Amino acid sequence: IGGAEQSTLDVAAAVVRAGGRAIVASAGGGMEDRLIASGAELVVLPVQSKNPRTMIANALALAQLIRREKVSVVHVRSRAPAFSALWAARRTRTPVLATYHGIYGAKGLLKRWYNGVMTRGDRVIANSAYTRDHVLAQHRVDPAKVTAIPRGIDMERFDPAAVGQDRIDALRQRWRIDPADRRLKLILAGRLTRWKGQSLAIEAVARLKADGLDQIQLLLVGDSQGRLAYLAELEQSIRTLAVADQVKIVGPCSDMPAAYLVGDVALAPSLEPEAFGRTAVEPQAMGRPVIAADHGATRETVVAGQTGWLATPGDGEAWALAIAEAQAAGPERLAAMGAAARARTRALYSVEAMTDATLAVYRSMLGAL
Repeated sequence: IGGAEQSTLDVAAAVVRAGGRAIVASAGGGMEDRLIASGAELVVLPVQSKNPRTMIANALALAQLIRREKVSVVHVRSRAPAFSALWAARRTRTPVLATYHGIYGAKGLLKRWYNGVMTRGDRVIANSAYTRDHVLAQHRVDPAKVTAIPRGIDMERFDPAAVGQDRIDALRQRWRIDPADRRLKLILAGRLTRWKGQSLAIEAVARLKADGLDQIQLLLVGDSQGRLAYLAELEQSIRTLAVADQVKIVGPCSDMPAAYLVGDVALAPSLEPEAFGRTAVEPQAMGRPVIAADHGATRETVVAGQTGWLATPGDGEAWALAIAEAQAAGPERLAAMGAAARARTRALYSVEAMTDATLAVYRSMLGAL
């Protein structure tokens, strides 16, 4: 379960709707039922393995699959499977492309070579312009081969009109938020891990409190995923900075559309650049402006002054200033920014925009045969 996997399901469903067949080779997992329900087909193979013998076996199995099912295009979405899939595609003379889903670390030549497998096909899809720039900087690849197609957001799920008041009330009750509390509510969604910037947001709230601006409430929404030391560090920081009345760690949430409507503004303070960053786009789909770190793909997804604010990464003072500006904006301006954010998200970052662009790449590859 993750961004690459969700995009796989979205594109597979689009292929089926367009009258084609979508066959996904995967080790399987929690999204299998959704894949099958879309009309796609699942072939279970241990493609996640980095064991050389397993990778060779996968390559042979994929080549047989391609021949048997008369596959037209092979689309790779992860590095370990790419070695097997690339060999199988070349063996069967089938067009092959890969989606570069993240900013893969590469401290040495060997790791850069390993990452480069994602660029050795006929075409490359990058999940943002930022990722495309990274691919071109890291690998010797023809720029004409690399197309930026942002990830898609489910605009039906992330639709303010589709969220009933009962869902919002249920979260307020669970998180112990008084509906009459008129403080500016900030939603920071993301797993509790240091690079997501929760500590920075707490620091910014504390700075504002010290300046007398305390009509703010910060809600940290996310799972610690076993990072108990970091969770304890956040809790200690809240106590030390005396902001327990303003900061709540509410834990994981399965209803993020409603969560964003509990808040007024979303935060995306990642300390490291995001390759795409759903937590800066999903709240905009819900009509909420975003304060985001001024680096990575959030420079593309958040328009400063129109759909949100951009703040210097890791700078507590800059984040405090951005939050103060959001508070000073007032309800009417925040609503106008939220409306602009939703309109822009629908135009640029919908699932339909992503799948249409991906199918266009498929067609161009088939037309080149």
